[in-house]
Amino acid sequence: MKRTFFLSALLSLFLSFTLTAQTVLDIVVDSPNHNTLETAVLAAGLEGALAGDGPFTVFAPTDAAFAMVDAAVLEGLLADPKGALTDVLTYHVTSGVADGTNISDGLAISTLLGQNVTFSVNDNGIFVNNILVSVADIKASNGVVHVIDAVLIPGPTAPSRQDLPATVMDIIAGSEVHTQLNSLITAAQLDDDLKTDGPFTVFAPVDDAFAALPTEVVNALVADPTGALANVLLYHVTSGVASSSNIMDGTMVSNLAGKNINFTINDAGVFVNNVKVSITDLRAQNGVVHVVEAVLLASTVMDVITNSPDHTQLEALILAAGLDDDLRSAGPFTVFAPTDAAIAKLPADVVASLTADPTGALANVLLYHVVSGVAKSGNLSDGLQFSTLLGNNLTVSINNDGVFINGAQVTVADIHTDNGVVHVIDTVLVP
Repeated sequence: MKRTFFLSALLSLFLSFTLTAQTVLDIVVDSPNHNTLETAVLAAGLEGALAGDGPFTVFAPTDAAFAMVDAAVLEGLLADPKGALTDVLTYHVTSGVADGTNISDGLAISTLLGQNVTFSVNDNGIFVNNILVSVADIKASNGVVHVIDAVLIPGPTAPSRQDLPATVMDIIAGSEVHTQLNSLITAAQLDDDLKTDGPFTVFAPVDDAFAALPTEVVNALVADPTGALANVLLYHVTSGVASSSNIMDGTMVSNLAGKNINFTINDAGVFVNNVKVSITDLRAQNGVVHVVEAVLLASTVMDVITNSPDHTQLEALILAAGLDDDLRSAGPFTVFAPTDAAIAKLPADVVASLTADPTGALANVLLYHVVSGVAKSGNLSDGLQFSTLLGNNLTVSINNDGVFINGAQVTVADIHTDNGVVHVIDTVLVP
């Protein structure tokens, strides 16, 4: 009874903090039960990071939890604020929001230290590494705080923080296959930013990736180093640590350019915006670096079609219908994109009649392939219907042979862009 009353009172107290606190740091600082945690955060110099954009999930041990730690151990941590203490504290923080909406029994997520914590959910409550979450889901402007009744201790296999490169920029500068990226970051004057506390996740294209870009594209970027070039580079950086252990298939995160990037995980590996991640989790003290095999470029559904060798006919028809600018607008759109082979199956006289009326009949057929909003494959179900921009419905069929839209098979799904998603289909949809 007393425990129930105490938890209710504590919950009410923290809910009152939630109404005024703006960041996870504010919640800790404003709490009368987290003075030791506040002192430790300030000693480690992590207050700036926890007041940043995040989002973060913080597991906040109470003063009583710290009181259970051996006094000599606690003194040793405070005596090494930038090393051992920082390791312990970053073990209590994850990138992203883990709350009641997505925590499940057995879920493991990576902390900013790089080690996982694991949740258990049963009739007795929610536990993290078998430590009770006594108050959950205290919302902040940059994340969420969970109160815990013991201190989480990192495993002995964790590398010492001092053994890691100081910054993500140091990893790039010291890499033999990232000389171009290093030069471009310096030209864009972003090198000092990537040496700050962060934390950051950087997707680092190798030299061969930049060599694969058209020369005129590279020249245009270099000609505008703090503008266009900086935007492209910031497209490769996110706030927080997105390590391989907390990335799931379909995960979407916002980069520092203000755009979304999307992860795909399958038997072939990990992909970001359909670019292969060849090396994951190169850790630094201020974040993590993933090596990628191509340059990530902000794109639209129209750019996907334009850059595809299998959609030259579709591109020509869209241009003829004057719909290219529309498909480069904010959207979002879902485009079912028939290949050149699909269009070649149409009778020649049908194609001729459509192209003879580009902004009428042709535009109608093309709009029948576009849906407003993002319909990812994971959200499709058998029998689902949605309306196209033409106003007619499309129907999804799912069976052992695959996913079909009005009988046309989806051969490649979920090509994500800044303004939507493209699914490749093997037949032209006819309204």
